[in-house]
Amino acid sequence: MKINQFGRIKTDLKTELKELTDIRFISSNPVENAKKQFKDFLRMATLEAHSDTIFNQKMGNLLATPNSTVADFLENDEPITDSVFYLIALQLLQFQVDIDFDPEKPVQSFKKMKLPVVVQSELETGEDVAHAWYVLLTTHTKNGETYLDQLAQQGYFVPFYKDTTKPLIFNGKTQPVFDPHQTIREVVYVEAPLDTDEDGKRDLIKAEILRPAQTKDGYNAPVLYTSSPYNQGINDEMGEKATHNADVPLVEKEPNNLTKEAVTAEPFAPVLPAERPVKNYVKEAEQSFAKEQSYTLNNYFLARGFAIVYSAGIGTRDSEGIRDTGSVEETVSTVAIIEWLAGNRTAFTNKTDNIAIDAWWSNKKIAMTGRSYLGTLATAAATTGVKGLETIVSEAAISSWYDYYRDGGLVAAPDTFQGEDMDVLAMEVFSRMQDAGDYLGIKDYFNKVMERLGRDQDRTTGNYSKFWDSRNYLNNAKNIKADMIMVHGLNDWNVKPRNVGNLWNAIRDLPINKKVVLHQGQHIYINAFRSIDFTDMLNLWFSYKLLDVQNDADKVLPNVIIQDNVEAETWNTYPDWQDTSDTDKTFTLQPKFLIESNLETKPAAASFKDYLDDDIFDNYKSNLSQWHTDLFNTEHATNGKNNMRNNRLIFKSVQLDEDWFIDGVPEVKVSVAANQPFGMLSFQLVDYGSAKRLTTTPTILNAKSLSGSYDWRTDDLREFTLQKQSTPWKMISKGHINLQNRTNNYKVDEVKPNEFYDVSVKLQPTFYHLVKGHQLGLVIYATDFETTIRGNQRLQYSLQLNDSELTVHLNNHHKG
Repeated sequence: MKINQFGRIKTDLKTELKELTDIRFISSNPVENAKKQFKDFLRMATLEAHSDTIFNQKMGNLLATPNSTVADFLENDEPITDSVFYLIALQLLQFQVDIDFDPEKPVQSFKKMKLPVVVQSELETGEDVAHAWYVLLTTHTKNGETYLDQLAQQGYFVPFYKDTTKPLIFNGKTQPVFDPHQTIREVVYVEAPLDTDEDGKRDLIKAEILRPAQTKDGYNAPVLYTSSPYNQGINDEMGEKATHNADVPLVEKEPNNLTKEAVTAEPFAPVLPAERPVKNYVKEAEQSFAKEQSYTLNNYFLARGFAIVYSAGIGTRDSEGIRDTGSVEETVSTVAIIEWLAGNRTAFTNKTDNIAIDAWWSNKKIAMTGRSYLGTLATAAATTGVKGLETIVSEAAISSWYDYYRDGGLVAAPDTFQGEDMDVLAMEVFSRMQDAGDYLGIKDYFNKVMERLGRDQDRTTGNYSKFWDSRNYLNNAKNIKADMIMVHGLNDWNVKPRNVGNLWNAIRDLPINKKVVLHQGQHIYINAFRSIDFTDMLNLWFSYKLLDVQNDADKVLPNVIIQDNVEAETWNTYPDWQDTSDTDKTFTLQPKFLIESNLETKPAAASFKDYLDDDIFDNYKSNLSQWHTDLFNTEHATNGKNNMRNNRLIFKSVQLDEDWFIDGVPEVKVSVAANQPFGMLSFQLVDYGSAKRLTTTPTILNAKSLSGSYDWRTDDLREFTLQKQSTPWKMISKGHINLQNRTNNYKVDEVKPNEFYDVSVKLQPTFYHLVKGHQLGLVIYATDFETTIRGNQRLQYSLQLNDSELTVHLNNHHKG
């Protein structure tokens, strides 16, 4: 087990003593006697013990040495050695003897798990004990939280509730001294500068607010805002009905000579109705709510003095307007909430009376949080440079909707969502239809919008257009003023890594703080993982950005953190991702082999087909795991039939004689011909070699075990764990291209049957640890059953191998 803590800060003894006083572990200074001070700390931390007898009983359950209990140790004259302190500490941190640690070697066990060791020999004074205890409180338990958070869950901070007037800071981070059960819940309607439903009135956007009770008495709260189109309900059945048939043929496109200017979106300049006249202002809302659709990270901060705001945006239940996936109007709708929180826009207590209400309780410093569509809207808001938005934490966020639903001039579905598109998603989140009376008046207009959306998204050509350009947040990345933390899974084939990779490149040189965390998961949150203190990192960050705590979070938190894909629970830091100082490694394609470009090769050719018999084709559609196996498997020559044998080409390097760390965007160049005036290619970069690999779906280690506050909402402790069985391969990256889009995504080129063309393809960015003894593989094929349309056409592809190559970039900064 390894625990990686990036959110801990080192400070001086004076500060430690002050903060221990602030959280009431000492009155002002520690007692002189080390043993007595240690006993006092243990007594205060044993929250369930309401008598000395129970305390002694509890201490009798803990070891101080391999042969004596803490109860005995506290009554004798033995010194507090490093071994004694860390043996007791391991048990307080919930580690189990003989399973997680050796009682004969507690210090070594601490170090092996990457826990901080500050006691070098013996704790001689009360101050020595106070220093060690301070660090212990900031150390993570086996359950994925700091020891102080564990105590908080047990009720340590409950006595603070009655005295709390402002956030309490310990080790640079806020503590749960706000009673979450006293939270004020209210609803307001923010007037956005939009009229998307064309009813002659500006759209009102519902916002649900949770704020600490102390705001009634003058406390101004920082705000975590999550813009979630799913928040007010989802129309699963309607979305399923609207899903497109992916089993359609690829068609020849009319060649064009479009330029970038021709596909650049027009400036957004709507003609708006007048603002509503304000009848009067009030401080109390008229509407409340019970249980919101919450995000567990936000729940954690509610008890730490933050206000939480949720808004689903235009076209959702109780709001006005229309959904139009990825549109500028969606961004404006999202930003309107920020403007109100920062004191720069009007909100009303209801939709009819024009009674205005300010966010008078806000400190006007806002952060945005959320994953997927939620993180996407946070990114969109950041690109406007809106005042009041101090930072965003975007997880698995889209940076260009084209890169979500298209790839290289092809319709390309997100993982497991074949047939979904912009119109389908809009239908799914248009939750106004869940109120029959409201839907009655908007249904006809919404259907017209869906028709336009279906037409403009253009599933026929897959080309980039003005429609997609207006939904490309990268165009406005230069306007970002908020500091950025981006989180993404390197195995996320829903929102593919290109989205975060392109955004990272776009903001690399902006004068803002920017950080990226890349994990080995799919489309997930990582705030409840054991091996990394992500919640602590964000506590440090939000305290710095929204409360002006001088904790140096901008310097303490690494700019790039990447989880290793080989070693479990290993997170490494790097100066950059997609580093321009990487070393290029280029291979020439030869029959079945990848040959390093400095070696001699011979002219060679290879071909494959795309068509499959109907029964095989239908089986692969419903059995993607079998398709994967047949696509990658090279053992069919001796182990029987493989139905993909003639439908793909596989090239492998020799076995590596050292570990490689592949960084950034792998690039493939091929000389290819098709037997039709159209065609497509798909590519997968593969790690060939038997190994027990990390799961990409996290394992639940301890269900409903985390809350960070007393008697509050829980979360599951999770982790990526090693698979129980070895696997022979793993996909590293992938990419696709329409042969008629070999220049770019909007210019359509002619394809003459059986004529060879040079085609270059950039695969999805990655960071991958390829170990010694494994082989790097490249698989080339056409129809991707997970991603592309599936026409099952009689297409044949030929490659001139000596004119085809693969280039990967090797990181030079690995510290492992």
